[in-house]
Amino acid sequence: MPVYDHLLHEPIPLASRTFSDHPVYLVARDARSQLTPNETQRTTLIVAGCYIIAIAILWHVPYLSFVIYPFKLLTVGFHEMSHALMGVLTCARIHSIELDPDEGGATRMSGGVPWLTLPAGYLGSSLIGAALIACGFNTNASKIATLCLAAFFLFTLWWARRNWLTWVLILGMSGLIVLFWFVADSVALRFFVLFIGVMSCMYVLWDVIDDTIARKVNGSDAYAFSEICGCCPSQVWGVIWLIIAFCFFAAGIIVGLVAFKQSAAQQAQDTSHFLPVPR
Repeated sequence: MPVYDHLLHEPIPLASRTFSDHPVYLVARDARSQLTPNETQRTTLIVAGCYIIAIAILWHVPYLSFVIYPFKLLTVGFHEMSHALMGVLTCARIHSIELDPDEGGATRMSGGVPWLTLPAGYLGSSLIGAALIACGFNTNASKIATLCLAAFFLFTLWWARRNWLTWVLILGMSGLIVLFWFVADSVALRFFVLFIGVMSCMYVLWDVIDDTIARKVNGSDAYAFSEICGCCPSQVWGVIWLIIAFCFFAAGIIVGLVAFKQSAAQQAQDTSHFLPVPR
């Protein structure tokens, strides 16, 4: 294929080509520039790293773990809602979604395709977390993400309308979203969305390890899936789902780096024209 001079847009003679003119080098250089974070993205990555450390500490410290307890329940809600959405896509009838104070949940449905609905819990909530992480790199994207969460909350309330804990959780999270929307021209909302995304991905990784790899839980999704397929134990499926969930986590960061290169000033200007905060 011909290689063109970047300034003159003319083909470079074969004898005059250098390695820096080679298409493979040009693609690699472009990929490197896309993945290199700018100042605003570096701040976002540092905050995400602090979130990971804080979540890991709070997770295992007695009493302090209560700080992230509502967000654990939210990720359980993502898990159960993912089951339900996949059930709808495979023509299942959703009877109810339930959350319990012990950070557990259940989705009751009839019909559907178990091969798809069972892994949808872990993988779906991990995908939601990755999408929120990517949106957490940009203020307008975070606004759109919260609008999608609002639709998600409405569907969850419809299927969990008799579960008081779900109502309290969603109303509380909705209040936080509205509050952060008005703080610092929605910059606080961006970091809140980033936190929910990191929390969701971290919870999935830990839950898969705890329920399927470190110990065998007969009531886990991986155990039920292994009973259906009959070819591999639940630990094997747990490892496979863990790898996929980690790939989603990494993909969320990569998408955020590539898609949202705007500086903080550019984001502030953009967000002033998209669902702006009343002054």
